[in-house]
Amino acid sequence: MFVEQLRSKARERLITIADDAPLIQAAALLRSGSDLVIVCNSAGFLAGVITKTDIVSQISHCQGASCITAVALVMKSEVVLCRPTDSLHDVWARMKERGLKNVPVVDRESRPLGLLHARDILQGLLILLRHEFLRCDDFAITELQHGHRGRLLTSAPINRRRMVAIEFGM
Repeated sequence: MFVEQLRSKARERLITIADDAPLIQAAALLRSGSDLVIVCNSAGFLAGVITKTDIVSQISHCQGASCITAVALVMKSEVVLCRPTDSLHDVWARMKERGLKNVPVVDRESRPLGLLHARDILQGLLILLRHEFLRCDDFAITELQHGHRGRLLTSAPINRRRMVAIEFGM
């Protein structure tokens, strides 16, 4: 399964801000329940990301609501990102390695297309795993029907299909 298949979910989470915008504006965007805002340069390309943690760290240096520090001075410019053609397995591995909850999705020119959350990727991988399991189920039933030595361990209904576990003799 590829990132492209989760693009609509990623697009729903996309929040961007200009790199010259004041930090207080980024804070307002994060109040809406998002964890991360994608920062874009004047040409619309990804320049970095800013998180709630980044803002909280910077706010201690501001004078109340008058924080006019530019987002570009606070953002992280080294960003783990993905493209629609990346596999979910690869993206999940990068996220786990870096301890990330969100990853921006960008096009070839690095224009933001969306923001993937770990939950989206895990749901996609779970669907993929379920499809793989059902294919194994079909194989196991075929093997039993053709007289291969095996013992049916369990059988439980799931939707219109059956879930089976088979123990094959050697």
